[in-house]
Amino acid sequence: MIFKLIDCRCHAVRLWLALVLTMMAGSAWAQAADLSTEEIQTLSFMREEEKLARDVYLTLNALWAQPVLANIAESEQRHMDAMLALLDQYQLADPASPEVGIFNNTDLQALYEQLIARGRQSALEALYVGAAIEEIDILDLQRAIAETNHTDLQQSYENLLAGSNNHLRAFVRNIENQGLVYEPQYLSIEQLEAILAAPTQRTNLRNRGQNSGRGR
Repeated sequence: MIFKLIDCRCHAVRLWLALVLTMMAGSAWAQAADLSTEEIQTLSFMREEEKLARDVYLTLNALWAQPVLANIAESEQRHMDAMLALLDQYQLADPASPEVGIFNNTDLQALYEQLIARGRQSALEALYVGAAIEEIDILDLQRAIAETNHTDLQQSYENLLAGSNNHLRAFVRNIENQGLVYEPQYLSIEQLEAILAAPTQRTNLRNRGQNSGRGR
């Protein structure tokens, strides 16, 4: 009789555990199901694109020791963290490799190698690489904001967009301080002029100011 009672209790425990695991799995699926396939792909892409910016700035700063590169690399790490928080919130896998210069997205891997090769040519080219990255980020973030109705995604992307605008202004300022006139590489001239004319934008991400290119 005792053995039958123990067996029944064990069976009840197994059923309870199975129910809990099923509910947990269902919750994880429900979180991810809140986003469309396109939104999931974009969020994963933005996580790696922010990593690309950080990795390029870290690598080129090791060559040229430019304060603007070092400071904005720190900002890009905060951008990466913000994207990881969203991935965790929706219980999605993190595509970002812990290794600098390694990407799951083959387009980003090719872009990284192209940008590093260009930035190795000179300290000035490294600044142009930084400006190019921020222009690309701005266009991608604008598309990401437009394609989602989720306010948490929109707000996070808008914070990143404000940061990229600040970063672009910092790179352009460092270039033009050398007596050059910066021309857009991916944006239209109208878009660039509007960004350069705007004041520094505050974001909800912790920042370190913008002197010498300290971004948000």
